[in-house]
This record gives sequence, C-alpha cells and structure tokens, in this order.
Amino acid sequence: MSNETLRYIPLAYDHADSQTSALRLVLTIKPEWEGPGNNIEFVRFTDGITNTLLKIVNRKPGLTDEQIDNEAVLMRAYGNHTEILIDRERETRSHSLLAQHGLAPPLLARFKNGLLYCFIRGHVTSPSDLIRPSVWRGVARRLGQWHAVLPITSSADDSQTPSSSAQEDYEINKPDGTSKAPSITPIQPRQAGPNLWTVMQKWILALPVQTEEQRSRQKLLQTELERTLNELDDGSGIGENGLIFAHCDLLSANVIVIPHAETNGVTNGHSDSQDVHFIDYEYATPSPAAFDIANHFAEWGGYDCDYNMLPTRSVRREFLTEYIKSFAQHGGKGVDADQQEKVVEKLFQDVDRFRGIPGFYWGVWALIQATISQIDFDYASYAEVRLGEYWAWRREQDGSKSTTADEEKPLRERRWAQEA
Repeated sequence: MSNETLRYIPLAYDHADSQTSALRLVLTIKPEWEGPGNNIEFVRFTDGITNTLLKIVNRKPGLTDEQIDNEAVLMRAYGNHTEILIDRERETRSHSLLAQHGLAPPLLARFKNGLLYCFIRGHVTSPSDLIRPSVWRGVARRLGQWHAVLPITSSADDSQTPSSSAQEDYEINKPDGTSKAPSITPIQPRQAGPNLWTVMQKWILALPVQTEEQRSRQKLLQTELERTLNELDDGSGIGENGLIFAHCDLLSANVIVIPHAETNGVTNGHSDSQDVHFIDYEYATPSPAAFDIANHFAEWGGYDCDYNMLPTRSVRREFLTEYIKSFAQHGGKGVDADQQEKVVEKLFQDVDRFRGIPGFYWGVWALIQATISQIDFDYASYAEVRLGEYWAWRREQDGSKSTTADEEKPLRERRWAQEA
C-alpha cells in the first residue's frame, strides 16, 4: 500500500480534547461502532516519550478479550514539532513496507497528525524483560529476519533520483515554520538517500544556535559526526553495500511478546524463545546492522540508563549467533552457510565499534527535544547522559583517557568489557 492509496482522514487528534477527537477519528473508519450495543473504551499507553498512543476497543457484550483485541485500533498522534526529527511520509512508507512482509500490523488510515493501525495482541516488554534469554533470543531472530528481507531502497525514499543539491537535502523546518539552510558543510555518506548518517546530520543542523554556547556545541558535534563517518562508514557490514533496513529505536516499549497460546508455545521453530514483534517505525531507515544491534543493547538499560543491565561479551556473542542464523535463514546478503561463524565474529567486532554511537544519536535527539517537546520528561539531562556515553567510548577508543590511577573506567565501559 502506498501513501497515495492509504486512506486519509482530514481531521486531527486534539490533546486537549483527547477522547472526543480520538472517537471522531475511529468512527470514521469504523462507523459500525456508533450507536446502541457498542461500548468504546480508550487505553492510554505511556511508555513512549515522544507521541501519544491510544488503544481503542469496543467491548461489545459476549465478546472474548481476544475477539475484542482482534478488532482494536491503535491511534498514534505525533508529538509537538516532531516533524523536525522525523520524516512522517517516510515513516508511513516504512510501515506499509513492513506490513507487506508481515512484520507490522496493517495500516488503516492517516490523519492530520498521526496514524491509525491494527493492534498486535501481546505483552509490551520492560528493560528487565529484555535480559531474559527467551526474550532476547526472540528479538535476535526477529531482527535477523527484518534485516534480511527488507529492501533499503524503495523503503527509504519516495524517489531514487537525487535532490538538486545537498543544501536542499539538509534544509530544516524550524518550529516557527521557517526553514534554515545549513551554515556548515553537510557530510556526504557513501550511500545516497536517507540513512543513519543523513538523519544524524539533519538533527545536528536542527540544533538550537541562539547562544554562543549552543553554536560551539553544534560545531563540536558536527566535527564528531564527520570523524565517526570517516571511521565507520566503510561498507564492510552485511546487507546491501553494508546497510540493512534498521528499526533504529528498538527499546523495550517497542518489543511485543506474542502470547504462547497463539504460537503453540513455539517460535519460528524454536521452543527456547518467545515470539516477538516490533512496533513504532518512525526512526526506521537504512543503517549498518551493527548500529541497530548496538542501539538495542543500549536500551537494555531503559530510560534510566542502568548500565548494569547491559549484555556482557558472552551474551552479545550468543545474541549475534542467533541473529546471523536467522539472517541467513531468511536469505540475507553477505552470509554463506559455511561462513556463519566468521560473520558472527566480524559483526561482534562491528557492534563493539558502534557501541558509542547510540549515545551520540540519542544525545543530539534529546538536545532538540529539550527545545520543542511539551512532554514532562527531562530531555536536557537525558542528553547529557547519552552524550556522556559517547565521550566515554571516545576516550577508550583514542587513548585520550587519563592514565592516572584515580580515573576509573566508566561503569558502561566496564560492563561492556565484562566476559560473562
């Protein structure tokens, strides 16, 4: 289903009048829910820190919970000014692509500030769930499938022809409706079109620059992006030219465990893991597989960034072994059956190389959110924590860490280096 064929509802969700506006939207696609005999309820999910997510159900008498859930609708309304961070047209295309491959619930409609789609019955995980072997094995296998079967071209852009200039590619829409052309020279990754690197570039260009301190920070982050690109954008990973179609936001709230009763207790032919699905594809874009995996590992610590929860070397290796088996099983490019062990070792090293990049990615993101979001979350402090992860990694990488005995290796780096 293309964005052109997906139904569009010329209405908006109103945060100040939540139930009334949500009801008006859902009745547009389910007019049979209006009138006597219907009992519509709204369930608000609060795990996200960007959007409003409502589950809308019709508890008609005589229906089982499963029957009710099978007809349920999810409504996701975009957060304030998040179009600065997220290409909503690309998000809709990504969701449609995933649905075509059975990797996302069917889209029902777009509206002015969000999407309506089918509900996936299951249990939303918490960070403590992610460390359970049965869950992380399920995640590894599902992620291997994602990366193997999804193309990185048609999913990423509505056209494969380049823009007329790099300047146009990186123009940023500001909250006041104006656009700001870059005052710094944008990076040029190996792969044209939207991808992890161009996303981070757009975010850096969208940073506030009202004060000298903000301008200095933007310049510093731009220098680090250029440095990181030169080091890591080498095309050596699995996939197409070293890229796969990545989720890029695989935190616990976006991992759904499917009930055992609906899978006969077996997942993808394995009895030692849970069957899982991924939701929320607003950050999905072509990326090195190592970033998507390193980012998921970082999310084991949750929003609290509890680094004691991060996977050790032995757990990461087991995860990657399951991932590569699934990737190969689903026809992923770059993995021969007799070379899987070598590919696992190469990916293990690549994930290690990328371990500081999620902190950079979400740190820049949070600096922007601190200026545009109306959600009650301390984005400014979160930005410092996540960027701190990047700088700690940098000091380990380039040897700039003090050699004095009184500087202890940060907990995150210690945990990452732990064997078991």
